[in-house]
Amino acid sequence: MLQRSGLKRKPPTTAALLVSTVLLMAALITYSSWIDTSGVFVENSTEKTNTIVVYKNRKWIHEDLRPWKTSGITRDMVERANGTATFHLVIKGGKAYVKSYRQAIQTRDVFTIWGILQLFRKYPGRLPDLEIMFDTEDRPVIKSREYRGPNATAPPPLFRYCGDKETLDIVFPDWSFWGCILKDIEQGNQKIKWIDREPYAYWKGNPFVAENRQELLKCNATEQQDWNARLFIQDWILEGQQGFKQSNVADQCMYRYKIYIEGYAWSVSEKYILACDSVTLMVQPQFYDFFMRNKQPVEHYWPIRNDDKCRSLKFAVDWGNNHKKKAHEIGKAGSSFMQEQLKMDYIYDYMYHLLNEYAKLLKFEPRIPEGSRELCSEVMACHAEGQKGRKKKFMMESLVKGPSVTNPCTLPPPYDRRALAAFVRRKNSSILQVKKWEKGYWQSLNKQH
Repeated sequence: MLQRSGLKRKPPTTAALLVSTVLLMAALITYSSWIDTSGVFVENSTEKTNTIVVYKNRKWIHEDLRPWKTSGITRDMVERANGTATFHLVIKGGKAYVKSYRQAIQTRDVFTIWGILQLFRKYPGRLPDLEIMFDTEDRPVIKSREYRGPNATAPPPLFRYCGDKETLDIVFPDWSFWGCILKDIEQGNQKIKWIDREPYAYWKGNPFVAENRQELLKCNATEQQDWNARLFIQDWILEGQQGFKQSNVADQCMYRYKIYIEGYAWSVSEKYILACDSVTLMVQPQFYDFFMRNKQPVEHYWPIRNDDKCRSLKFAVDWGNNHKKKAHEIGKAGSSFMQEQLKMDYIYDYMYHLLNEYAKLLKFEPRIPEGSRELCSEVMACHAEGQKGRKKKFMMESLVKGPSVTNPCTLPPPYDRRALAAFVRRKNSSILQVKKWEKGYWQSLNKQH
């Protein structure tokens, strides 16, 4: 059975926590007026903000393709990317072909290819001829430092699901969008009002994929210390055997705060955590997917220190419970961000523009590789097997029924370098401000001891 790591069923006693609770409340009162008037919280029209965010999100396409803007992309560059690629995808004459190199984790390759085929159905005849190498593993591998200097070669273009500041991998929407359950989470949000949810930080997952997550488990509640975190270990093998009955993320919107922490790399759980209408407590991430670069701290989520997780979580939850209106606003902004920005129409438009802009850089005529197979949505769906029909179910639910009656959205121009620098400064400034609040909070608490 799933167990709560480090947490006995019996909660910390009232006597053990009374003194610390009083001191924590005093510290929060001391700093509440400063936090309230810090200027970080800005009242915005949600609809207007989401429109701007969706527009800005597509700007990152230019940034991801910037390494090849001057040189273009040659066949040699593409073929050099097959060292780690899972499959080689070719679009030629309005048809799609794939050559597989190695086994993907679970069904990542199947649903990534499925998503591209749905893009075909949505915008028939609109995709240019192209060739891409796609790696379905977690971590980006094209190190930018290896392609610097006057004699450096151009990097190989390799598509995957996430990147970081040290790599040049091209970021693409992940496989889970075609088994997407965001609509289920939206319904789950309605079950319990935010104010009536458990006033703690919740996380459930596999801690054994990363040391970072194992450190998080130390923040669980014990008889001696309550860091306001309720952490659970997820046994995915057991879950699979039991039909994933305890893994319905729509049933996990029971807490006011939900923790996002990376595993081996970025995690698909991010979108489900953010969509839950609870305040996302994001442990400082290293990686990004195609949409998360537009999120702002203290607007869409609350930043948590990676080097002092427990105290950072304690402060975040205590602050939110004493500033419920503003905490709820952060939760709603994060949820709205996901529900609006990750509509499937926007996902397809992002894919459409990314592939079109990529194809413009090709300096060779795409060709169908030997040993490849032609792809077809109907054939894939008919042959889908395993997992008690879930694969076919997801395919049929995400099948694009016919061509779009509207054109793809407009691709905005690249970021102005100064505007991009200002955007990054704003993000860093918000994170530093939260760290300042935390420091002042704990200093005040220590003085009272």
